[in-house]
Amino acid sequence: MTPAPTIPKATRRQHDREIVALAVPAFGALVAEPLFVLADSAIVGHLGTAQLAGLGVASALLTTAVSIFVFLAYATTAAVARRVGAGDLPAAIRQGMDGIWLALLLGAAVIALVLPTAPSLVALFGASETAAPYAITYLRISALGIPAMLVVLAATGVLRGLQDTRTPLYVAIGGFVANALLNVGLVYGADLGIAGSAWGTVIAQCGMAAVYLVVVVRGARRHGASLRPDAAGIRDSAQAGVPLLVRTLSLRAVLMIATAVAARLGDADVAAHQIVLSLWSLLAFALDAIAIAGQAIIGRYLGADDPQGARVVCRRMVEWGIAVGVVLALLVVLARPLFLPLFTGDPGVKDAALPALLVVALSQPVCAIVFVLDGVLMGAGDGPYLAWAMVLTLAVFAPVALLVPALGGGLTALWGAMTLMMAVRMLTLWLRTRSGRWLVTGASR
Repeated sequence: MTPAPTIPKATRRQHDREIVALAVPAFGALVAEPLFVLADSAIVGHLGTAQLAGLGVASALLTTAVSIFVFLAYATTAAVARRVGAGDLPAAIRQGMDGIWLALLLGAAVIALVLPTAPSLVALFGASETAAPYAITYLRISALGIPAMLVVLAATGVLRGLQDTRTPLYVAIGGFVANALLNVGLVYGADLGIAGSAWGTVIAQCGMAAVYLVVVVRGARRHGASLRPDAAGIRDSAQAGVPLLVRTLSLRAVLMIATAVAARLGDADVAAHQIVLSLWSLLAFALDAIAIAGQAIIGRYLGADDPQGARVVCRRMVEWGIAVGVVLALLVVLARPLFLPLFTGDPGVKDAALPALLVVALSQPVCAIVFVLDGVLMGAGDGPYLAWAMVLTLAVFAPVALLVPALGGGLTALWGAMTLMMAVRMLTLWLRTRSGRWLVTGASR
């Protein structure tokens, strides 16, 4: 990081309060999201193995589709926060509406793609003959909720940019409860089977999107912001999202390569990899919460033409990230004996997972710096650099990971390659923040 003056205690406390106020609710909302799939799995699982397998395939497809468009939240957060920092709330909300209109357009396009191709997509994921009909049913119905899911992403970005992470938490909790109740009622009460689960989730997602739209529309009316679609604004939102889309696709490629390599190592290794990856993803939620706070705070400082303030709060967030990373590392080490029996009783899987979990633990401080700086640069609107850095990281990771089966070391070596991947990301992000080129001020970048 570029050297910064010593931060006075009062300033540190102010930054700490702001980071905690944004990060803690953001963490709750992030954790609530995967609970949708967990609730669906618990309810559908009692229908039969074929139904649960079908849900697993369809959920994987839907999760991939939605994760590709996560830039709707990230890009919108940065753009809105800049306008907030510049003191122009009408323009901030107008910017957010452009992101929401883009979400609706993309959602309609996804529906048009998924409905006719659902059987082919399910076959591509290797669903069995017994599971495929259930997967197709669930996928086609759930696809109708994708526009609502994307609106939720974009509207979440709007509220984060407005420095509000509490409302997304409340909406996520309400959505989870509604989803669970609707699933039980439609699957068993109405006897709709897996179709009832899909319809319950669609209704819950539409309800969440409606709540967000009410909040945003009220804000627009309060500040006199237009709600009409603006072609130029929607186009700008799409252009800002392209680099983040490249970044996301590159990261997804890393995870897919890791899983493919684990599968080549053997059944025990791929089973252990799934357990370790699940924990790694859970830990990522805690670190991503700080990154979300970074997106909102950094965007606001740069919008307010305060690069020095952005630099200082960036350093403070890195300190927070490292501290959280160390705590998570200790928790992983201490909880290993309790964690693994929750997932498997197979000694071979445990033997493969134990050393890999140690690698994950040791990597947490590095992961923390990566998540924080990633959020800082997103908040600065530095998407093109993030895209380039992630493509470079993928280019380094892929050959190293693919050599693991030939060179030996098993799952531990694979997770060593994952740690190398995070170290490369940390280096590229650190060099960028040190350069100061991300400190572009103004209401728009």
